[in-house]
Amino acid sequence: MHDEFLCHVTAYGVCDGRRIGVPLGTYRAPTLALALWWLRDRASWIAERLDPQPDTPHLPRGALTPVADDAPDVPRVLRTWCADDVQQELVADELAAGRLVRVATSDDTTEYELMAESVDALRMQRASPPLVVPVA
Repeated sequence: MHDEFLCHVTAYGVCDGRRIGVPLGTYRAPTLALALWWLRDRASWIAERLDPQPDTPHLPRGALTPVADDAPDVPRVLRTWCADDVQQELVADELAAGRLVRVATSDDTTEYELMAESVDALRMQRASPPLVVPVA
């Protein structure tokens, strides 16, 4: 069992023709449960900022407008992922096995990425010698 996990949340967009990543948070989770909690918390945080509830007190009346029915719905995707017990179990199993987990969704301008990986797995990758294949 892997005991410690490094979690990242990043937003990617295009600026001046180049793909740019903007870090939205990093957390070194001491347990698998806290890694999963943090990923769900950050997904909910993004969803709330992209799609706040209309009765939010700090928003002026008329500040929110509906989008087209066929527009990508990042907040819905993130909220659905957070509430999906099967997906959460899958993420937990992958992390416990030492594999990198990446959850990503995008709209017309931005890709949102949540990633987590075992610190132990990272250490083992660094400790193992690189594979060198001679080319004839």
